[in-house]
Amino acid sequence: MASRPRFKDRLALVTGASRGLGREMALALAREGAHVVICARSAGALEELDDEIRAVGGHATILKLDLRAADRIDQLGPVIYQRWGKLDVLVAAGGILGSLSPLPHVSADAWNSVLDINLTANWRLIRTLDPLLKRSDAGRALFVTCEAAHGNDAYWGPYAVSKAGLEALAKTYAQELVNTNARVALLDPTPMRTGLRAKAFPGEDKSKLADPAQVAAFALPLLLPASERNGDVVRYHPDGAAASLAASNDA
Repeated sequence: MASRPRFKDRLALVTGASRGLGREMALALAREGAHVVICARSAGALEELDDEIRAVGGHATILKLDLRAADRIDQLGPVIYQRWGKLDVLVAAGGILGSLSPLPHVSADAWNSVLDINLTANWRLIRTLDPLLKRSDAGRALFVTCEAAHGNDAYWGPYAVSKAGLEALAKTYAQELVNTNARVALLDPTPMRTGLRAKAFPGEDKSKLADPAQVAAFALPLLLPASERNGDVVRYHPDGAAASLAASNDA
């Protein structure tokens, strides 16, 4: 007898769903029974993803969303509430690299663009979706960070600062959720075969990088109602999802 899909009857929203990890997270959730609201700027890529989700028997709702559009993000909560009344899963995978250059050479526009998309947009997502996650019996949120957040690499200024701020944001939110049914975790996927990584390291051997589909499979247990990880930074390990239970809380 086939096992019940782990996310059957649960509603998920995924930003950055048109490519990379966001796309694979949306597919993985849909395969496991979730209805997925897929968000990104590219309508064409979302339509292709919707077709693929339907091909595996899943269900999705397309939502064209630019994370720079503050008013559009602010409308998400009311729109989802009117249609579904709650949100069970948030995967905030949208982000940009920006330019890699010395800090004195970073323009104000370039700085603001990275911070707006990688950090401020995620605060706005929290602000608009928090009531919906709390209406779920077990709301789960996942934000994507990386080693750059430690600030150990030259020329990564705006991106590193945005990820450091995102970690502080998610950890603060986690503390505010302690006495609720909602939980939030951070995923460090390690270097993956994505367009963002290729932009930073165009000559890199891609065969040595993590497969976003495998990272998505690893991360799914963090979004289950049974997961109590809250405020943790969970680093991908190729051994699989079981490794998430032993992941370090060190930032």
